[in-house]
Amino acid sequence: MKLEGGCYCGELRYIAEGEPMMRAQCHCRQCQYISGGSMNLFMRMPVDGFRYTAGTPKQFARKDLEKPVTREFCPTCGTHILTRRPGVAAVILKVGTLDEPAAYGGPEIAVFTIDKQPYHHIDAGLKTFDRLPPPT
Repeated sequence: MKLEGGCYCGELRYIAEGEPMMRAQCHCRQCQYISGGSMNLFMRMPVDGFRYTAGTPKQFARKDLEKPVTREFCPTCGTHILTRRPGVAAVILKVGTLDEPAAYGGPEIAVFTIDKQPYHHIDAGLKTFDRLPPPT
């Protein structure tokens, strides 16, 4: 699978190649900050298949956490493109940045439901996890 996307202003562009390792919706409090209150839709994609084709992202990692994630976003318009978790050989790609968001196909699971807000929707039958699923 080859996916292309970028930020709202067009300055930052990327290609992500490979098969999604996970398709999920995240309800964690951090994603609520990034999304403006909603849950966050993402695809975990192989890190070797991801590259920026235009622009350079700005990065942010909290200094008060032991193993913080690094968030990459457009320095001009602020669009959050992806998250990198320490020790995970994947990028957590934000679905809203895809040129063709329908390629996402929908989530397979919902994660961090412990932080779910009453107005967040989880489709019936979707497998849920209080935090992350156990490693496979």
